[in-house]
Amino acid sequence: MDKKEIFEKAPVHKAVINMALPTILSMIVIILYNMADTFFVGQTHNSLYVSAVSLASPVFLIFTAISGMFGAGGSSVISRALGTGEKEKAKKVSAFICYAAILCGIIMSAVVLFGMDFILRILGTDENTYEYTKGYLTWIGIGATFSIFSGSFSNIIRSEGASKDSMIGNITGSVTNIILDPIMILALNMGVVGAAIATVIGNMVACIIYASYFFRKETALSIKLKDFRPTPRLIWEIVSIGLPSSMVSILATTSNVLLNRILVSYSNAAVAGMGVAMKINTVAVYIQLGLGTGVQPLIGYNYGAGNKKRLSDIFKFSSVAAVVLGTVLTAVMMVLRAPLVHAFIDDPEVVAYGTKILVALQMAGPILGLMFIGTNMIQAMGKVAASFALNLLRQGIFLIPLIFILNYFFGLDGVIYSNAIADYAAVIVSYVVCITYVRKMK
Repeated sequence: MDKKEIFEKAPVHKAVINMALPTILSMIVIILYNMADTFFVGQTHNSLYVSAVSLASPVFLIFTAISGMFGAGGSSVISRALGTGEKEKAKKVSAFICYAAILCGIIMSAVVLFGMDFILRILGTDENTYEYTKGYLTWIGIGATFSIFSGSFSNIIRSEGASKDSMIGNITGSVTNIILDPIMILALNMGVVGAAIATVIGNMVACIIYASYFFRKETALSIKLKDFRPTPRLIWEIVSIGLPSSMVSILATTSNVLLNRILVSYSNAAVAGMGVAMKINTVAVYIQLGLGTGVQPLIGYNYGAGNKKRLSDIFKFSSVAAVVLGTVLTAVMMVLRAPLVHAFIDDPEVVAYGTKILVALQMAGPILGLMFIGTNMIQAMGKVAASFALNLLRQGIFLIPLIFILNYFFGLDGVIYSNAIADYAAVIVSYVVCITYVRKMK
């Protein structure tokens, strides 16, 4: 099935499966890659190592914010440009993303390495976790360029229908990291530093795969320097659409820091428990995110082509699929919650915290995918203000105040249930907005 047929003529369920399945598979491997650090670090039986990885996660989210801005913004502009037949514009966008991602990666490396002490204080490290977190972040900072480039181009390549090639890059980089983790963390006794080095090497491999795509495949995109012809209007179009996506990661970083700082007031075991529970919860989150991200190019293309019926059908089918998928994942998580947490670490106190937090996180599991369908749809349609507002809602307007309010009234229980409450509120608002725009579409 060629790319044009997927976008225009294939039955909706086949088109969605064709685009979403490789993306979901990529997300599953990314989940394993993200969980590998925590799992193998946990096998050292040092809960402070696990806390250090958890405390450092906001820096990852900053890198994700930047790659999300370029990836989501560029993908939306490219898919709509291809839908309207503007192939030169698609080349300019992909070339701009290439060099902008590299430049931003270099800048972020400098920020992390030279601002290390300030960053560690902001993250909430104490005398027990400071050195471990510093060693981990040093290597993560060195690899910022690879992280941002690979995160950006997994979306850019998918925007022209090459979801399988995007999957190959993700899987290859992630598997590399998973293989290296036990070698560096356990066999070479490098601890959290070994985990960070494995992550950097995995991202390097993914970058090589994505860059080679432009020489191995026939593509409507480009990373050639001659196509790097950004204009203020083009940059604004990319950034204005991509910024809401990056805001999710920025606000997630903020809420993550706040959560960790509040949890530290209870105990380092609570921080470690949250870190483990969050890692396990990413299984459900990333699989549902894969569905939402996978259908985004389909929505953008058909919106650009003015095909309202097909766009509406894609939206409906994807929504049903999201609920079914979310319900199944939630059921599995709830049944296996204790063994899953215990697999990461055998500290009884951390296991108790982690199991309790995982249950709270899964309360919104059945409907979480609807939020990703909604926000990706608005981004694909190029609705800047609405996209920004929707992404701001969950992590900003809803979650951050809830963390403080529920902590004040209900203590730790209130903190760990704040995510689920914010998710339900965000889903309701996002679907009202999406349905409104579909009905207004000519």
